[in-house]
Amino acid sequence: MLYGRLDDLREQSSKRLAGSLRQTGGTHQMRSERDTSVAMYSDQLAQYSAVENGLCFGRLDFHEGERFYIGRIGLFDEDKEYEPLLMDWRAPAARPFYLATAASPDGVRRRRHMRTKQRTVVAFDDEVLDINSTEPSRNEGLTGEATLLAAVNANRTGQMSDIVATIQAEQDKIIRTELNGVVVVQGGPGTGKTAVALHRAAYLLYTHRRQLAKRGVLVVGPNATFLRYIGQVLPSLGETGVLLSTVGELYPGLNAVGRESPEAAAIKGRITMADVISHAIKDRQEAPGMIEVPFEQETLRLDRRAITEARGRARRTRRPHNEARRTFVREMISTMANQAVNKLGRHLLDADDIDEIRRELREDENVQNALARLWPTLTPQQLLSELFSSAKRLATAAPRMSKEDRALLLREPDAEWTPADVPLLDEAAELLGEDDADAKARAERQRRQAIDYAQGVLDILDLEDDADPEILMAHDLMDAYRLAERHGGENYETAAERAAADRTWTFGHIIVDEAQELSAMAWRTLMRRCPSKSMTVVGDIAQTGDIAGATSWGQVLSPYVMDRWKLTELTVNYRTPSEIMAVAADVLASVDPELVPPTSVRDSGVEPWHAQVRDLVADLPGLVAREAGEIGEGKLAVIVPAARVADLGEAITAAIPGAAVGSQSAALDARAVVLGVVDAKGLEFDAVVVVDPAGILAESPRGASDLYVALTRATQRLGVVHEGGLPGVLSRLKGASVLG
Repeated sequence: MLYGRLDDLREQSSKRLAGSLRQTGGTHQMRSERDTSVAMYSDQLAQYSAVENGLCFGRLDFHEGERFYIGRIGLFDEDKEYEPLLMDWRAPAARPFYLATAASPDGVRRRRHMRTKQRTVVAFDDEVLDINSTEPSRNEGLTGEATLLAAVNANRTGQMSDIVATIQAEQDKIIRTELNGVVVVQGGPGTGKTAVALHRAAYLLYTHRRQLAKRGVLVVGPNATFLRYIGQVLPSLGETGVLLSTVGELYPGLNAVGRESPEAAAIKGRITMADVISHAIKDRQEAPGMIEVPFEQETLRLDRRAITEARGRARRTRRPHNEARRTFVREMISTMANQAVNKLGRHLLDADDIDEIRRELREDENVQNALARLWPTLTPQQLLSELFSSAKRLATAAPRMSKEDRALLLREPDAEWTPADVPLLDEAAELLGEDDADAKARAERQRRQAIDYAQGVLDILDLEDDADPEILMAHDLMDAYRLAERHGGENYETAAERAAADRTWTFGHIIVDEAQELSAMAWRTLMRRCPSKSMTVVGDIAQTGDIAGATSWGQVLSPYVMDRWKLTELTVNYRTPSEIMAVAADVLASVDPELVPPTSVRDSGVEPWHAQVRDLVADLPGLVAREAGEIGEGKLAVIVPAARVADLGEAITAAIPGAAVGSQSAALDARAVVLGVVDAKGLEFDAVVVVDPAGILAESPRGASDLYVALTRATQRLGVVHEGGLPGVLSRLKGASVLG
């Protein structure tokens, strides 16, 4: 019945979308309404398709005899005064499905968890919460334990699954926290931080639809592989209007995928780089000694005082560099015009003559070149490219930075942009601004051309001079302006699509995953994107691997919200078996003895192993192939030091058909994938082989945190392969004999 209702809704939306797309012309208001309808019906169709799998997953039976079905979206019976057929999991009335216990049943007699395959129920589990009941299956432990364990024990698919059917009480409380303010979700590996954050996004969009639909929600992840991994979660929850992005993709038109040393990235992440960029811009507002500007048959001379005065007036406008340039140019043109007038004889010229001289000065190539030298129009890319390719400019802009650090920032002018460059480009864009006078003039010219073309069309239609005056002509029905407007371009972009193309877009809410890895400059960029400071910040300080990353949440948040942020914690590990977590706990203790690992909810029965080999390139592929055989159709990750991704990846892909390397688009679909620790963050696999743990420890000042991340990606099996001796923090590992 529920799927039948879903099919009816899909058909209705499809017909309405087709009808809206067939509509053409009309007033500006009519076109706007049509665009809104198209967007709405498109979103509805996407939503109905996304919730097809697992539409209904629960049922609540109350003592009073009421029965509610719980699902991904709400469905109603239009013939019975919109009686609820399926209750949206986010609705307040659905909350007992996640929070009710035998001690506090909230009126619930029985809670049923259903598992479906396509449109068929394949299993269900009942929890009887009435302490006086004689019915079986009363449960005092995890909510929906059988369903939960079935989910965590299932093979990984290369895509993150939602947890909407298995949300636990500690997770639900975070998901339903109010919109305003910054909520920090601190949790160790496998605690469901990412899933909680994404379900929180879906919940906030449900409860604050009007507020968030227009501004949108931004989800920031650590890398493109991670975003592909989580990409289906929100659509499966019925939400399709969320923008997913890495920090490196936050600058429109730029996908920063270049590589640089961790030390250089860390320098760029310092908050002091904001001052460096500001100084670099001011350095481009030159005030040299006397300069000479040829103009017609004369030579105009501009001294330092005149340039400095014009520069001062421009700076006092407090406008961004490119916008303030208009004031500077106006002042300099006035100075040069006075000189030219005095040379020609002021008494011989009237006001029109002087205006003509000003116009000629503005259009003169020599004058334009001189003004471009004194106060150039700059793009963020041009500013940073010229700054980082010039030791002299760097020294002027960053006099307090050490020579060694400045040397790390130097690079070729055409070098690829890196993720650490994006916050700097964003800062530069804020300080430079955009002189949009040319763009406005261009838009106006295009508008006039469209009107002229439309007028030509009307003239052709009205060529018959001898027509009966009683007959209505084209110009009687419509003028050129309205005809041009009617045939203007259609815009059916969603809020997320518009936001992706607009650097100045501000979001209603931002979710930051693996937030501990963000630099101070990256936080500055994100805070600029969300003036309301409504954020969900997800991470684990113990897993900080980036040199520029956080050592405490207060460190990154206090400069923007002071103490107005709320810390929540997840303490239960649903992903990592206790056998693996015991090994990872030793590594965590080496990071900080006071850190407490999350508690695993299950055992796997398989002990983690290690194997010492003579040659990784020669011996590793065989071990990986054997481990892949142990997990059947599951997913396997081989996590290696970043410096060895290429050579070990080549060896493994040559030996294992279908294996992938790094963050390639096919990586998540591959049965086996070779990754560096950075690309593995936030992901999970059935089995993991960690290679050269000593190399991972030595590769970064925070190598122990990286090794902790690598060890905790597995849901079933863990192996460690090494050439030299095994690091002491892994002494708990058993020998390779467990492979048979």
